Amino acid sequence: MNQKDLKALLKGVREGEVSLAHAMRRLRHLPYEGVGFAHIDHHRSLRQGGPEAIFCEGKTVPQVVTIIERMRAEGHDVLATRASREIYAEVHKVQKDAVYHESSRTLVIQPKKKRATRGTVLVVSAGTSDIPVAEEASVTAATLGSRVDTLYDVGVAGIHRLLDQKERIISARVLVVVAGMEGALASVVAGLVDKPVIAVPTSVGYGASFGGVAALLSMLNSCASGVATVNIDNGFAAGTMAHRINALGEASGSKKKGK
Repeated sequence: MNQKDLKALLKGVREGEVSLAHAMRRLRHLPYEGVGFAHIDHHRSLRQGGPEAIFCEGKTVPQVVTIIERMRAEGHDVLATRASREIYAEVHKVQKDAVYHESSRTLVIQPKKKRATRGTVLVVSAGTSDIPVAEEASVTAATLGSRVDTLYDVGVAGIHRLLDQKERIISARVLVVVAGMEGALASVVAGLVDKPVIAVPTSVGYGASFGGVAALLSMLNSCASGVATVNIDNGFAAGTMAHRINALGEASGSKKKGK
């Protein structure tokens, strides 16, 4: 859409010749912003309900800073994953409201927090070593607007720790289960609830875990129904999916807790 078309569309809305719904559909396809090394998708929120996330690994510090500056100039919230302390230090010089989450290596700029959902995303980790990935999922879902609860170090080696928290587990609308080693926790949790379970294999484990492949295969082969599996260590994908499922529950207008 060129500038002339955009002006015509806005004029049509103002004069009542074009509906807001039609205008929103047209605006979803507006172009991105090119900054040489990146094409920033400023209209992702219109299409997907949340701004473009910045994956920091492989990018230089100046590249990340530039992308964040351009996103903030357009009024977008910022979620940067796999961000280093060095990146945060440089961003904080120009964006004083930037918040760094050390464990998950996520950087968030959100001047006005979204209204939290009624439904809860519960993020569960098998062990303490899985917490960084679990925190990435938690921060992602919370930044997108979900109410988030966490339950850590409740793996199958001490299953009583999990069962002691059964009420919290069954009251959640969506569950994210993060586990390394053999990845059994996702199947156990899914066997206890009638809610969607998003399984996240982590690279935590000894040699035969093959950097998370063993947990990945276990989760893909889960005998419990209702388990969907994301990539190894990909807490961001799990948090995003959990929020979207949670948001569907909000849209349905259900007021029953956990439904």
